[in-house]
Amino acid sequence: QVQLVESGGGLVQPGGSLRLSCAVSGSIFSGNIMGWHRQVPGKQRELVASSHSGGRTAYADSVKDRFTISRDNAKNTVYLQMNSLKPEDTAVYYCNFLQGVRNFWGQGTQVTVSS
Repeated sequence: QVQLVESGGGLVQPGGSLRLSCAVSGSIFSGNIMGWHRQVPGKQRELVASSHSGGRTAYADSVKDRFTISRDNAKNTVYLQMNSLKPEDTAVYYCNFLQGVRNFWGQGTQVTVSS
């Protein structure tokens, strides 16, 4: 079993920044992918950014050059640095751990971008 606990969400003005953190605990092995997804009411959950334990990262086009995913493998923590935030970034952000058929989600953290 794997547990994920997100933190760092909140209210921010357009153009501002936030950093989300996701602490992972449990049966963690190499060869995993950790990612951040987001969801707004009435829409499907979408992938925002992902980070493979081998170093590869990927981003949704809508957040490229604004968001950065990073991970501290020693602390089993993944981060999402979000800069130049826009109102359309408002969503519940979920941390995800994927390793083969093992797929776990955090409880989600609300990010609201509004003036």
